[in-house]
Amino acid sequence: MDEKIRDFSDLNVWKKGMEIVEEIYKTTQKFPPYELYGLTTQMRRAAVSIPSNIAEGFARKHNKEYKQFLYVVLGSSAELETQIEISLRLGFIVEEKRNVLLEKIDHANRMTMNLIKCL
Repeated sequence: MDEKIRDFSDLNVWKKGMEIVEEIYKTTQKFPPYELYGLTTQMRRAAVSIPSNIAEGFARKHNKEYKQFLYVVLGSSAELETQIEISLRLGFIVEEKRNVLLEKIDHANRMTMNLIKCL
């Protein structure tokens, strides 16, 4: 399993981030229309920030800069976790959906921390 990482899209952590984006978009489609410019938009932006910052950091080619972008990923993840909790409290999602989303984010966070340690 000596696969060469040629591009950010080869990274499993980027792929996991993309899964989170898809899941958040599907979830927020069911939010009330009045939340379109509120929680829906904030959650989508936080989710999109995860794979976007992985990609941007990868493109920088310097480990110090890359790490900075990966720490932004962790910040976006924390923001998204908070917004998921708010969504639960407001009744926009059920607890089972929250748990699934938080598990995916936790997995991505662990992958991100491992990548930081490797740099």
